[in-house]
Amino acid sequence: MQPKPQKRHKALQPLSREHHHGLLLSWKIRAGFNKEINPKRIRVYADWFFENHLIPHFKMEEQHIFPILDSNHELVKRALADHRRLKRLFEEREDDTKILNKIEEELDQHIRFEERVLFPEIQKVATEEEFLQIEKIHQPEKFIDKEDDLFWT
Repeated sequence: MQPKPQKRHKALQPLSREHHHGLLLSWKIRAGFNKEINPKRIRVYADWFFENHLIPHFKMEEQHIFPILDSNHELVKRALADHRRLKRLFEEREDDTKILNKIEEELDQHIRFEERVLFPEIQKVATEEEFLQIEKIHQPEKFIDKEDDLFWT
């Protein structure tokens, strides 16, 4: 019998919702390729999502969530390395098909790592004061999508 999943602390729930939208980006990239959409169209959406959602999300995690664990903690090192690798992928401009496939795969794996491994570890050690600080700093916002080209539908 598998252990029951840990309930996410309400201070981390907005970040988990943002992770859901990141997983949807991976799904949209896959859907676009399955529909044989021009990779340039998919790339426009992916770049928009990166600028408007991933960069602020990474910044929040790096400045306020990861420091709950020691900066030398292996899980934090892995998450930071994932963030750097994803940023480099989004900056790459050579082969949209190849890069988008890598983004789709690595973003999906990274989010699942944070949700299944890193966040539960942070949740185990965070104090109530740290959770209150996160809630104060990171207010949940309504997700606004870019809907001028719904290539995935």
